[in-house]
Amino acid sequence: MALRLTLTRLGPLAARPIAAAAFVPRPLAAAASSRLLCTAKPAEEPKAEATDAPPAEEAAPAEGAAAEGSSESGSAELSTLEAKVAELEAQLTDKHDQVLRALAEADNARRRAKVDVESAHKFGVSKFAKDLLEVADNLQRAADSVPEEMRASDENPQLKSLYEGVVMVDAVLIKTFEKYGLTRIDPIGEKFDPNFHNAMFEAPDPTKEPGTVMHVAAPGYVMHERCIRAAGVGVVSKPPA
Repeated sequence: MALRLTLTRLGPLAARPIAAAAFVPRPLAAAASSRLLCTAKPAEEPKAEATDAPPAEEAAPAEGAAAEGSSESGSAELSTLEAKVAELEAQLTDKHDQVLRALAEADNARRRAKVDVESAHKFGVSKFAKDLLEVADNLQRAADSVPEEMRASDENPQLKSLYEGVVMVDAVLIKTFEKYGLTRIDPIGEKFDPNFHNAMFEAPDPTKEPGTVMHVAAPGYVMHERCIRAAGVGVVSKPPA
């Protein structure tokens, strides 16, 4: 009924023939378009796979190259650090050797200074004492010049007193020498020692062995086992062959 009303309203237009091909229901057109889309999709999928495959193949060498580059840089950095460590160890060894040498030199200098101080304390007065040896020799000569029979005789009390005074001064001087380590040596009857004796002459003496000191012309002096002046002596000579 509704269709008839529509046709009557259209009037002359209704009598016109309608092309069969143009009058296609919507559901059929949608189905046809969906079929076209479905048939087109399988043809496009291989293209996508073909376009996506090459980047994956190209990424693998790129990652390998990056890993290789990082390993090379790491090995180069490690070698640099090892060289630096070796250099620092060499410097440490050199500095340690220098410190040991400096300590050894300081120890040697300290020992030398100690020896020098001890020598200065022991032999500081050696020159002064050596100059006084002539005074001691003259006092001894003065005492020896008095005859033995007159040394204790009351016939000449002035000479006796003079002799006793000279002997007393000589004893005090020798005691002062000993206070500072200077000792008088009188090597009569000892074997000749060139370190402490100065042979002035030789003479035969059958009662003594050859090389024995038979006479002391001038006593010797020793300061702390160091000979300040050798004793002038006469030595027994060897018997003729």
